[in-house]
Amino acid sequence: MKTDTEGIVLRETKTSYNRRMLLLFTRDYGKISAGTSLGERGKTKSSLALQHFTFGRYTLHQGRSGYDIDSAEVVRSHYGIGEDIDKYLQGSYVLEFTGKVLEEGVPVSAVFDLLVDFFDELETREKGFGSLVLAYQTRLFNYLGVMPKLDRCAVCGKPVERPEETSGKAFLSVSEGGIICHECITEKAARLQENSEADSLLYSVDFGIIDALKYFKSNPLKKMRNLALTEVAGKQLQKFIREYAAYHLNASNIKSEKMFLE
Repeated sequence: MKTDTEGIVLRETKTSYNRRMLLLFTRDYGKISAGTSLGERGKTKSSLALQHFTFGRYTLHQGRSGYDIDSAEVVRSHYGIGEDIDKYLQGSYVLEFTGKVLEEGVPVSAVFDLLVDFFDELETREKGFGSLVLAYQTRLFNYLGVMPKLDRCAVCGKPVERPEETSGKAFLSVSEGGIICHECITEKAARLQENSEADSLLYSVDFGIIDALKYFKSNPLKKMRNLALTEVAGKQLQKFIREYAAYHLNASNIKSEKMFLE
């Protein structure tokens, strides 16, 4: 059976006999593995469509052993990402992260469109690449149904109001799945102290981090063009999102993050 679908290459593995296996995120079939013998060199429409950061259209043949790519063409190329080392590193991380969190063979068209939008924005952005990545990950959490609770306590369900003082702190729990109110965090701290334990997945953050997460969730990526988090806020949010993704989506041991995180 042959079929056409739009897709984005997440990962490539070379095999024998000049063949390659691609991890392809498609609009219609979700994340799939597909083999191909199409040439990787040159500037043909097929070779360009098999490169990273390219939004392409692929003709797939589905056989008993899986998918094969018979032909490919570019819908939109983001070659500018590969010309900037910082953009390339951030983009590579997002490709690997996305490949980790998606389930095999489950279409998620909203995430597909989000990834295309991310590359559109990354290519034209001049700074604050890390902030764009955090916005992408937050919106990805929302689409995958694991968005942290930000308005109500993740333990008791009571509304959590922003403190009047600008220096107010908030507590984010990875394991509980969101913000924790003052009463619940006090009880939790007392229990941990009683048992001489610590919660490594509990983060004390500036309340501005909660505001940033809410903004990321509620706005498309194109509205992030002039937004760049401070270095301190970026590192706080980066650490929380990394642990949150590992806990709720099993997205750990991402090799590309070691090139630019920390």
